[in-house]
Amino acid sequence: MKFPIVAYGDPVLRRKATAIEPDEYPHIKELIENMFETMYAARGVGLAAPQIGISMRLFVVDASVFEDEDPSLKGFKKAFINAIILEESGEEWAFNEGCLSIPDIREDIYRKATVKLSYYDEDWKHHEESFSGLAARIIQHEYDHIEGKLFTDKLSPLRRRLIEKKLNDISKGVVEVEYKMKFPAAKKGR
Repeated sequence: MKFPIVAYGDPVLRRKATAIEPDEYPHIKELIENMFETMYAARGVGLAAPQIGISMRLFVVDASVFEDEDPSLKGFKKAFINAIILEESGEEWAFNEGCLSIPDIREDIYRKATVKLSYYDEDWKHHEESFSGLAARIIQHEYDHIEGKLFTDKLSPLRRRLIEKKLNDISKGVVEVEYKMKFPAAKKGR
């Protein structure tokens, strides 16, 4: 099942998501599969639960699209439940990021090269693992979503002002996308 992706401006994207317990969400595997389906339909490489309107600490990543650049990403498809970043290390490096909730805006964002994470997988097995390069970047981007942050928060005040009209247009639904979206302005009877 494909969910509509929540657009920039919706308060759920700014809320720190809550941790969940295994018995609270017995259909977590089904939700994860639906999130992957939604992400693939929108041609994304990551999707966080807040982006489908669910404020829980869950995100999915499939970095295998970058396997030509980094062979270690072949088959890199994971779900992260209740993730906590334990450490970010290494040199910061820029990469042109986009976001399914903020279509048609891409910006160079600086992030640390390596991230150490504590998380549970879809079988509720605990992992403590480090990721580097593009995998770390995608994870950090999705992790920001469960913390109520967006990649545009990392921009300079000047750069944010330059894209402010585009951001406002997105929140009003004045954007063309090839996937289903839910716009905050639609709630106000747009």
